[in-house]
Parts: sequence; structure tokens; C-alpha cells
Amino acid sequence: MRVLRYHPLLLGLLLAAGPAALAQKTKVKVKKTAASAAPAPAPAADLEPRITALLGQMTLEEKIGQLNQYSGREVTGPASNRKTDLLNSIRAGQVGSMLNVKGVADTRLIQAEALKSRLKIPLLFSLDVIHGYQTVFPIPLAEAASWDLAAIRESAHVAAREAAASGIHWTFAPMVDVGRDPRWGRVMEGAGEDTYLGSLIAKARVLGFQGEKLGGTDAIMACAKHFAAYGAAIAGREYNAVDVSEQQLWQTYLPPFKAAADAGVATFMNSFNTLNGVPATGNRYLQRDILKGQWQYPGFVVSDWGSIGEMVPWGYATDKADAARKALAAGSDMDMESDSYHTTLAQSIQAGKADMALLDDAVRRILRKKFELGLFDDPYRFSDEKREKQVLSDPQHRVAARDVARKSMVLLRNDNATLPLAAPRRIALVGPLAKAKRDLAGSWVVLADTAQITSVYEGLSKRAGKTAQVRYAKGCEVQGDSRAGFAAAVEAAQASDVVVLCVGETWDMSGESKSRTDIGLPGVQNELFQTLKATGKPVVVVLMAGRPLVFNQIADQADAIVYAWWPGAEGGNALADVLFGDYNPSGKLPSTFPRSVGQIPISYQLYNTGRPVTKPGDIRYKSAYIDSPNTPRYAFGHGLSYTSFKYDGLRLSQPTLTAGQAVQVQCTVTNTGKVAGEEVVQLYLRDLVASVARPLKELKDFQKISLKPGETKTLTFTIDKDKLAFYNAKLEWVAEPGDFQLMIGSASDDIRLESKLTLQ
Repeated sequence: MRVLRYHPLLLGLLLAAGPAALAQKTKVKVKKTAASAAPAPAPAADLEPRITALLGQMTLEEKIGQLNQYSGREVTGPASNRKTDLLNSIRAGQVGSMLNVKGVADTRLIQAEALKSRLKIPLLFSLDVIHGYQTVFPIPLAEAASWDLAAIRESAHVAAREAAASGIHWTFAPMVDVGRDPRWGRVMEGAGEDTYLGSLIAKARVLGFQGEKLGGTDAIMACAKHFAAYGAAIAGREYNAVDVSEQQLWQTYLPPFKAAADAGVATFMNSFNTLNGVPATGNRYLQRDILKGQWQYPGFVVSDWGSIGEMVPWGYATDKADAARKALAAGSDMDMESDSYHTTLAQSIQAGKADMALLDDAVRRILRKKFELGLFDDPYRFSDEKREKQVLSDPQHRVAARDVARKSMVLLRNDNATLPLAAPRRIALVGPLAKAKRDLAGSWVVLADTAQITSVYEGLSKRAGKTAQVRYAKGCEVQGDSRAGFAAAVEAAQASDVVVLCVGETWDMSGESKSRTDIGLPGVQNELFQTLKATGKPVVVVLMAGRPLVFNQIADQADAIVYAWWPGAEGGNALADVLFGDYNPSGKLPSTFPRSVGQIPISYQLYNTGRPVTKPGDIRYKSAYIDSPNTPRYAFGHGLSYTSFKYDGLRLSQPTLTAGQAVQVQCTVTNTGKVAGEEVVQLYLRDLVASVARPLKELKDFQKISLKPGETKTLTFTIDKDKLAFYNAKLEWVAEPGDFQLMIGSASDDIRLESKLTLQ
């Protein structure tokens, strides 16, 4: 008797489909197509007739089928209410996309099932490739701290190259939500608090994932999420409501999405939140009026996990059928996992309750992406075993991950030149994260092999070699109140010249569904710091987390502080590069670090108010706290270096700006220290008087430069009318005549040069 053996993923689908499907399995033959021989995707202009012809052949059920996305495995999101006959639905052409199916073997096998459908329409395979596929890069918020757009683009490209080689067509990234509340766990997934910086990073990530155009087998479709304003969730609580003014929506939260759209992002994802009372998934204003209307967006919109069905508990829809009708009418093209379109939409259209023209538009948008990817010409062009093996073993990917990780680390404090570490030294490496591996990868990882992650202990020990001794003591856990390890930590410190203390969050304390009311250091980590500080030895604190934390005693007393975030697979090596001075840190904070939770939400874009604090201590009847300064612990743009920079020579090509003109702003920056370094030169503007109150400063440009000791560079910035514009009370994009304060500096609170510019 011959025993049949089935691939685990397909077997799961077969068992879900029932005995009849299992009996058919003996007849399945997977066609093997050489991806190297696959033709390139047809030019976009040639696709529309093919899309129209295919659409004309489709039945109502087949059209609705393209709008359905299901999860192949429970890797992300809550447990799925998957249909028991999923395999038969795929064969019947009633599934348009699968998520959480990864690897050439799996994707090829399931694609073969889709090609048994009447019209042989291929599936889209999607996955949350957020900051790496196999090679784990720093979390997106950390990458934003590099202020290095080329490095961020390269990170996305490596992730796309690996994912595409593994049969993936589409990632649910980048997240371009502006986040100003670090209680919200998903700040780790975005680019921070600033609209301008976030818009540039959105573009870089889209181009990194997709390349200049879709169709390359080293690229995947990107997805701008979450549309819109999810980062403003009330109280920083996940899945909560959002209530912002129209002016703030357009000024702060929409520009990164517009930047992604202008960069050609293939898809958008709507968000879980309501926006001013209307769920984003059913929000016609967002999806039809703005995205597909004003912006003329040609891609398609996918719901977030189950968000169409979630309009029922929101109280916005009576049942799934009502939710499906409202989502389609609002512009949600693909239903991720709620099963609302599949189970109700045909009846609604047949009853005249839903618009067939809107269904056709949604299907056309989805088919267009499948054509652009070249899947109709070769459904297996992304499923090549040889390419998968070759790409996933490329050693240059680890090199890139190390480079991005060290660029992402921010030197917050460095008293008495404690860093870089001089050799030979006796180093006490202490802390619950000193030997951690999985935690360095952070949230949202796909193929994180713990053995392939370099811990801080491994990185420092390797770098120290024979010139320095590394003594390790754990000290305590990240969470919990045990102090049993304190004595060993003190002993290690007393026998050493310097202490490197690694504290922070575990990987599962920031991310989706990881909101926190207390963003201080958990457990007894702060007490461990105080105990080590009492030994009198210099203490270098390395903080690893997915969000800005509150750590006031460390901020006040540590000899040096490096914010390493969750730095990825090469985090230990990258940190060693920074601590030993092999790399001069150049990171700058993309988010404001508060002194306390009471200051949240917080941003450098403060308003002056009618009663500003004009001098320290003068807070009576002023816009101030009685128990804390208004200022943050660390400001947006802050980040130190092992060298110093002098700013000088500010000059404007002209003091006034008129319509059609641009002003050239120049300054010089000199490395006045003894080592080479990089500096992020930041340009801010303030509109002094306008028809709506404007912030005290807004980032409008920056340049990251590298300078050798003693070297001077002249920088030129261009200011045109658009950089002076804003959305007024009528939501008009206007630049109003008047005076502007121009500021150039090393951080939002470290302005070195100032001038005035007048718009006539």
C-alpha cells in the first residue's frame, strides 16, 4: 500500500474543504514554469483592453471573488473565521488574494489551485513585510531616526528582494501614520511625529519596495496604511476613535499618504478607527472624495483585518450585508478576512442595494495590479526555488542591516566623553537585554531565526577581542520585581572600568495591540541602574524599545545614553560599532520624548497660545504645568555625535519672496572636532502671523552631510512659496503674505542660525 504525503499547507486547506476535495488531491499536478524565461509585464497602456476583455467574461460571483482575501496561516491578526471550503473557493475563482502564505513551495502550490478556476485568474500573495523578510532590519521608527533616505530605501529594497524571491507579491507597508502619542504601540511601525520627514520616508519606502515601476521580480507591491489618521487614536489606545479637525487632517495626517500616492504606491489600506464619527473603512470622504477623486488614485484599497465586519460593533452598520454595502460604496475594494463581500454582496447587487458599476471598478483596480505584476503572463514568476535560495543567502543583506542599524542609533547623552569606549577596558555588560536575541528583532518579523540574531553580548565580545574583557551579569528581568541578580551585577561592575547597561522593553511590549498607559521602564530596571550608579563606575545605558520611553533618572544621571531601539538581526554588531567608535553616531530623534505621560500627546510643533511662558518659572496664569516644565525630555531632531559642528555664514539670496520666485538659503557647517562625523542640518520655518494660528516651528528641509575633522561645507536650501503654504480654515492650500522666521540648527530645540524672510 502506497502512503500519500501532502504538503502541510495544502493538506490543511484540503482538510478544511472536506473529504471530496481530499479525494481529488491525487489528480493535482503542479505546473513548473521557469521564472527566468518569463516575459516582462506588458506596458501599462496595453493592459486596459485585456482588463476590459477579462472583466466582460466574469460572472457576478467571480467578480466578487476578486475582492476576497483570506489568511493561509494565523501569523498575524486575530483567529480567522475562515470558510471550511476555502480550497474549493480558490478553485472556483472566488478568492482574489491570500495573506500569510510564504515561500516558493507554498505559493506555487496554492497558485496552481487558483489556476484550476474557469478564467485562471492568479492569486495575489501578501504578507506583513514591515522591516525585513528573512534579514531583520531595525524597526521603522528606528530607521526614521537615521534621517537617511537612501538607507531607508535600501532597507525596503532588501526586504522586497527577499520576499519577492519567496513568492510574495505584496506587503502591507509602509505605515505612514503620523504618531504623536507614544502610548500607542504602533508608533514603532511608522516614521515618527513629523509630517514633512514622514512624507519623504513614505516615498523612500514605496520606491524601495516597488522600484520605479511594478513588475520586477526583485520588488513587491507596497501599501500605504492606515488611511487615515490612525496615529491620532484617542488616548493612544489601539483600535480607538479619532477626532481631529479638517484643518489638522489635511495639514498633518494626509500629506504622507499623498506622498506615497505620488510615488506610485500600488495599494492603500484603510484603518480600524473612526474619523470624526465615521469608520475609515466606510468613509466615502476619505476613499472616494479624496483618494480616488481629488488625488485620482489608480490603485486599490484593501480593508484592514476584518474592518468591514467591525463596522457592526462600531454601530455604523446593522449587519455584515449592510457593512459590505457601505464599504463598497465608500471605496473599499478588497475585504481582508471579514468574509462580508463573499457572503452578502451578490444578494445586495441582485436586489439593487449595491452598485454593479462600483463592483466593476473595484475588480478592475485589482486585476490591473495582477497584470502589472506580470502574473497573467506567468503566474509563477515570483516562485523560483533557485532564486529563493540564492537571494536568501546573500551576505550583503546582513551588511546592509548592520549599516542601517548603526545609523538608526541615537546618542542622547555623553558626559565627559564617556563614549567611545577606550581600549583596553574591563567592561561589565549588565541587563536583561544584554544577551537577548528575539527582542532585538522587535515586533512584526517573518522569518526571524533566533540563532541568526547577534546579541549585544556577542557583538561586544567579538569587537572587544583580546583588548578588553567583558563580564556579564543579567541583573534582573525586563518585567517582575526580583532583585536576586543585583549582587552579581554589582560584583561585575566593581571589577570593571565601565558598565554597559542594556534595558528597555521586550519585543512584544510595542506594536499592534500593545498600547501602554505607563511608558516608563518596566520592572526594577530603573532600580538596577541606580544600584550600579552607586558603585561610582561610569554607566553607559543602552535603551532598546519600540517607542519613546520615560526614563528621567537615567536621563539625569547616566554618563552616556544610546537609544538603540529594536535594532534588528545585526543589532549587537551595530551597537559595538557605535560604542567602540568604529562608527560615529549620527541618528536624530524622529519623535519627541516626553518627561511624563501627562505631556502626551506631544510634538515639537507647539503653538504659542495666548498666554505663552516667556521666561522660566513665570507660569502664573500661563499655558503651563505646575509640576513640570513644558519642554520635553528630548526634543525632536536631537542626537549627539563624537565630534562637534559649528554653524555659520547664514545668508539669503534675497530677503523677500514674490510669486514664481525662490529664495536660496546658504550656511556653512564645520567639523570642529577630532573625528569624522555626520550631521543632520535641519531647517525650520515659522509663519509669524496667519489667518489660522501656526506652530512655533515646522521642519521644512534637512540635509545629512559627512565632514572630516576641520572640513567645512556650504549648504544650500531652496525656499519657494509652497514651503510657506498651509491649509487655511477653508482647506485651501495658501501662502499668505507676511513675515516668516527662518531657523537652521542641529535639533528643533538647538537652533544655531536665524533670519527673517518676507513673502510679498
